[in-house]
Amino acid sequence: MCCRPSSLSCSSTWPIIGIEAAPEAVASEEAVEITRIVDRDCAGVDCLSAIADPLLRRIYAGRGVTSAAELEYGLAGLPHYRDLKGIESALDILEAAISGRRQITVVGDFDCDGATSTTLALDALEGFGARVDFFIPDRALHGYGLSPRVVDAMGAPEADAVILTVDNGIASITGVQAAHAAGWRVVVSDHHLPGPALPPADAIVNPNQPGCRFAGKSLAGVGVVFYLMAALRARWLRAYPDAHLLAMNTFLDLVAVGTVADVVPLDHVNRTLVAQGLRRIRAGRVRPGIAALIQIAGREAARLDTDDIGFAVAPRLNAAGRLENMRTGVACLRARDTAVAQQSAEALSAINRQRRTVQARMQTEAERALALLVAGTDEQAGITVYRDDWHEGIVGLIAARLRERSHRPVVAFAPGAHGLLKGSARSIPGLHIRDVLAGMDAEHPGLIDRFGGHAQAAGLSMAADRVGDFSVAFDQAVARRLTESMRAREYQTDGELGDRDHALDVAIRLRDGGPWGAGFEAPLFHGAYRIISQRIVGTGHLKLTVQPIDGASEIEAMVFNCGELLDEAAIYRLVFRLQVNEFRGVQRPNLIVEHLRVEA
Repeated sequence: MCCRPSSLSCSSTWPIIGIEAAPEAVASEEAVEITRIVDRDCAGVDCLSAIADPLLRRIYAGRGVTSAAELEYGLAGLPHYRDLKGIESALDILEAAISGRRQITVVGDFDCDGATSTTLALDALEGFGARVDFFIPDRALHGYGLSPRVVDAMGAPEADAVILTVDNGIASITGVQAAHAAGWRVVVSDHHLPGPALPPADAIVNPNQPGCRFAGKSLAGVGVVFYLMAALRARWLRAYPDAHLLAMNTFLDLVAVGTVADVVPLDHVNRTLVAQGLRRIRAGRVRPGIAALIQIAGREAARLDTDDIGFAVAPRLNAAGRLENMRTGVACLRARDTAVAQQSAEALSAINRQRRTVQARMQTEAERALALLVAGTDEQAGITVYRDDWHEGIVGLIAARLRERSHRPVVAFAPGAHGLLKGSARSIPGLHIRDVLAGMDAEHPGLIDRFGGHAQAAGLSMAADRVGDFSVAFDQAVARRLTESMRAREYQTDGELGDRDHALDVAIRLRDGGPWGAGFEAPLFHGAYRIISQRIVGTGHLKLTVQPIDGASEIEAMVFNCGELLDEAAIYRLVFRLQVNEFRGVQRPNLIVEHLRVEA
C-alpha cells in the first residue's frame, strides 16, 4: 500500500487523455508505482567542519556544497554585471533614451516573475528620471512575449523610442522585426533558453545567450533586470556623482519574490539574492504591496520563508495573469500607500479564489478521465490533455498536477485566441521538455506554431485541429528519451533522523538553514515509524501521531490528500520534511509526509 500527498492512485502507467470528457471511474487497484528512496551522497562532509551543526553539515554536503563560503550570502559575493554579454550596448541605448527624454516602454510577462521584473524596471527607470510606461500582454488576446500583435496594440512610437522587454523576448524574432518596422529600438532582457536564432534586437541581455560568460545562468527574469538596473545605476553615478538614486538593495524584496515564484534553480547567485530579499522583508523593509500580500495570505513577514512566497504570495500575483490582466499585480507591487496596497491585494486574493474554483473543476475532469483510462492500456510515455471548455490560464497548473499524479511529462491544452490552442508543458527530473519540443518541431515542421521555456516547463501554441497529431508525436518523442531511471519516482533524502532530532529547535535550524528551493531542495528524510493515533481532517487529509520504531519521541505528522486510515498494526516507511508548525502562537515540530509505504 502506498499513499502520496498528491496521488490519485498508485499506478505507474498512464494513457493519453482524449479530447472528450470521460465519466468518473476508479483506477486499477493492482497497479503499483515504481519508487526509489535514495540517500544523498555526503562524501564532502569533511570539508564543512566550519559548520557546527552536524545535521546541517550532512545536508549541505548532500547538495554539493564543498566549502562554508558557498553558504555566505553577502551581496559582495555576487558576480559582476560586466560579464553579462550585451550589457554595455543595452546601457548605451537606455542612457541615451533617459538623457534625451525619449519614450521607454517596458514590455513584461503575465506571471509573477514578469510582474516583479516590470515593477523593478519601472521604479528604477523612474528614479533615473526616465519617461517610462509599461505594457503587459493579455494572455488571451496577445499571447506570450513581444509579438507583432503586442507591437500593434502599443501604437505608433515617438522618434527613437525604446522597448525594454523583461522576462521575455529571447524568442521574439517576428516581434522584434515588427517593432523595428514600427520605429522602435528594442532592448531584450530575458532569462529563457534561446532557440537556434536570436531576435534582431538592438541589444540582448540574457545569461543564457551564446557567448555570455556570466556565472549565474539560472537568474530569473527579475534577476536579469536587477543586474541591468544595477549596471545602469553604476554608469549613471559615474556621469552624475551627485545624483540621488535608490540603492539597489531596496529592490531585493521584488527579486526574492520573482525568483522563488519562477522556480529557477537556487544556485549560489540566486540563493544570495533570495536570502538578501528575505532579510529585508523579515526586517520590515518591504514595499507595501508585498507586505499586503503577505498579510492577506495569513503569513508573518518576520518569519517569511521561500515556502510562504511559493505557496501564498506568488499564487495571488499569478492569478491576475491567469484569469484577468497582470496590470492588477503590477499596481499592487507599485503601490506606495498602505491602503491602496491592501485594496489591490484584496482584489488579487479574490481573483485567486476564482482561479481555485476554475482549477478545481478542470482538475476533476482531467483526473476522472485519467483514472478511467489507467487500467488495461499500453503505457504512455508522454501525456496530452485537452478540453474545449478549459481556461488557458489554468492549463499550466493542470499539467503540473497531472505530472505529479503520473510521474510522466504532461502537456495540457485549452482554446486560445486566433483559433490556436495554448499549451503548457511540465516535465520530470532528467527530461528536458524544451528539447523535446524542439525535436518535435524539427521532425514535424508546422505542427507547433510557437514554443519556448526551460528544462522542466514550457509553453506552446498549436492549431486546434492538430491536437491528435501532437499527442502521438509527443508520446513518441518522450518515449525515445525516457530512461528506466526516469520512469521511477525517486525521493532523494538526507537519511534518517535520530530520535532526539524530532524536536522544535532542530526544525527551526533546518528552516533557517536555507533559502531552500529548486536545485537546493529543503531537507527530506525517511524512517520507519509506528502509528500512535490517526484521524481524517479537512477535505481528505490524514493527521497522525507517529513514533520512530527505535525511539521514544512522538510527533505529529500530516499526509495531504490521503483520505484513508492506515493499518495501525503495521510499520510504515515515511518520507517527510521536518517543519515548524505554528498554531495560535504556539510552535511545534511537525512531519509533512510526501510518501509512505508499509515496511517490509
